[in-house]
Amino acid sequence: MAGQSRVVILGAGESGVGAAKLAQQQGFDVFVSDFGVITDHYKAALKKLSIAFESEKHTEDLILNADEVIKSPGIPATAAIIKKLVAKGISVISEIEFAKRYTNAKTICITGSNGKSTTSLLTYHILKKAGLNVGLAGNIGQSFAAQVATEHFDWYVLEISSFMLDDMFKFKADVAVLLNITPDHLDRYDYKLENYAASKMRIIQNQTGNDVFIYCADDEESLKALKNIKPQAKTYPFSITKKVETGAFLENDTIHILIEPNNELTMSISDLALQGKHNIYNSMASGIVAKVLELRNDSIRESMGDFKNIEHRLEHVAKISGIDFINDSKATNVNSTWYALESMSTDVILIMGGVDKGNDYNMLKDLVKSKVKAIVCLGKDNKRIHDAFEDDVDVIVNTFSADEAAQIAYHLAKRGDTVLLSPACASFDLFKNYEDRGNQFKAAVREL
Repeated sequence: MAGQSRVVILGAGESGVGAAKLAQQQGFDVFVSDFGVITDHYKAALKKLSIAFESEKHTEDLILNADEVIKSPGIPATAAIIKKLVAKGISVISEIEFAKRYTNAKTICITGSNGKSTTSLLTYHILKKAGLNVGLAGNIGQSFAAQVATEHFDWYVLEISSFMLDDMFKFKADVAVLLNITPDHLDRYDYKLENYAASKMRIIQNQTGNDVFIYCADDEESLKALKNIKPQAKTYPFSITKKVETGAFLENDTIHILIEPNNELTMSISDLALQGKHNIYNSMASGIVAKVLELRNDSIRESMGDFKNIEHRLEHVAKISGIDFINDSKATNVNSTWYALESMSTDVILIMGGVDKGNDYNMLKDLVKSKVKAIVCLGKDNKRIHDAFEDDVDVIVNTFSADEAAQIAYHLAKRGDTVLLSPACASFDLFKNYEDRGNQFKAAVREL
């Protein structure tokens, strides 16, 4: 029909297919284009909705006639097709920006170099348990756009990456959380930390005095960035090294959270479900969100004490001879493995491999160079992993069972290292599914 706006979606993963669903529902002429291979699951979803798509190519005639383009966070601004769109003055936005136009739900947006997923899941758990009508989306779970199309939530907890923020312009977070800024993805930011930091600070763009900004007062880069950008929102810092007047701080192994006078939440760190220094920060951030929303102290305490991180997602299995074993079997694509490596603060022995879905391992290269001592391949055909990383790590070993992988990784690791199962691949060559792979790995670790 005449006058129907054309929306082109680049990338047919969770966010792209979700955006396609919402765009179609809103009456747009929708076309999806993916330069990589579209998985069968997402192909089926697009076919079911009768949405036109192409795989393994970008046909310029079908893309450069768009009124607006929604791009996957994984596509850099330097990609040829993006440059052409920008040159033509065609608006390029993220799925999050697009979806927010069609919902009145309030948003709690969580970003940071490390801890985003855990903090998002914990915040969602606290809100849901307190009886709020809340959804979870962004970098985690089901796409935000797909949920806006099919659900009616009052609140959303959104895990937001810097790549998403780069394509968000009019979007406003009602509650913004910045956990930390550490050197990361600098290849996307001209190798300048201040560019990456500026990207993270977009989490507070468009905020007003009615909104809330929560940040870590112990994080050097966040503080540096805040010297140049003054938040309009009410700010609540959290710290484990010093007392703060409003926000959260640690004293004698007790967390204190104070948003207004005479209503303080205190909780011993030994009662937290999530242990470890980085998780004190994550728990504080989630706790401040809960207090800002005026949830009851006993409800918040209970949720912070009984939270379970998703099984097979950065799940701590055991510590043996000073070596941590982490099961991230749910990481069936390169993106997820990238997040897992990003969150590691020690040297890593990485167990990866399986059914390779046309993976582009380039995005892992910098993290592998900086953090990975050895790669243990777990799969029938590991050639592409060898080809991708042979220049970046000294040791790449092939294994064909979870037992063998766990044993070899244990021998390659030394005290203080982390053995991380984060495959970046599907599991069907050696296992029933990713759960089976994770369970076999956990059993193998416990046998060590």
